[in-house]
Amino acid sequence: MNKPKVADNKPLMMEMQPGHYHWCACGQSSNQPFCDGSHKETGFTPKPVEFTEVKTVFWCMCKQSGNAPFCDGTHRKL
Repeated sequence: MNKPKVADNKPLMMEMQPGHYHWCACGQSSNQPFCDGSHKETGFTPKPVEFTEVKTVFWCMCKQSGNAPFCDGTHRKL
């Protein structure tokens, strides 16, 4: 797999609680935007993210962001 699968063509806004998360980098997870282990055999690895306070974020769902795991608007160019 050369490029990750595009999970959606727009970001996903979520209010995140403090804790550890793993963002799906391959686009294969059925639990988007988080990893469910589907990356095995894809060559991609999930990106760990930690929040220390409640924070609203825009998760990249096109999996092409230069600011992964967060959206940078790249989905508009796909």
